[in-house]
Formats: sequence, structure tokens, C-alpha cells
Amino acid sequence: MRLSDRIENGIVIMEPKGKIMGGPDATLLHDKLHEYLENEQRQIVIDLSKVEWMNSTGLGILISGYTSLKNHNGALKLANVTDKIQSLLTITKLITVFDTYDSVEDAIASFSN
Repeated sequence: MRLSDRIENGIVIMEPKGKIMGGPDATLLHDKLHEYLENEQRQIVIDLSKVEWMNSTGLGILISGYTSLKNHNGALKLANVTDKIQSLLTITKLITVFDTYDSVEDAIASFSN
């Protein structure tokens, strides 16, 4: 997995690419999420358009990030959820936990609502 990130209108956009399966790659995503939280960046969108697959470790990282942000009055939102990831979120019932959006722009706009 590779990870790029940027800040747009005060909102962090993270773009993982590849598979989120654990190991050093997954640690990178986890550490980056928590680094932003420590730097008072509490509105984060994860663009999943280029994520091929995610296992339970990847889901755990998303849940951890979501919980940490929520506990600090922040929010983690998902954008461009692929069919495979959508299926995984549905099976695990996490689809009811995460706010998902069709585009990064829609996710960003939701923070101002």
C-alpha cells in the first residue's frame, strides 16, 4: 500500500493505494491518522477509490481512526468506496457506522453541514 495525503480547505484527504492488509503498510495509515489528530486536524476524509482490498486489519485501522477522531470531536468520512469495500462494510455491518460519500468533494462538503 502507498499513501498520499493533503489538506484541502482545512480538511485532511488521505488516499491509500493498493491493499490494506496489515504489516508496515497498515501501520503507515494508522500512524498518519494519529499524527493528524495530534496536530489538531480532526476532519479527515479517506478516499478509497484506489484501494483494491482490505482485510480485518485494515478495517481495524479505520475503526480506530473513527473512534479516536470521534472522541476528540472530530470525524472520519469515507469517499469513493469501491464495490469490494462496500461489500465488506455491509457484511461487517460497519456500513451503519461510517459516513460514506460518492466523491471526495461530497465528503468535504458534508463537514460544513
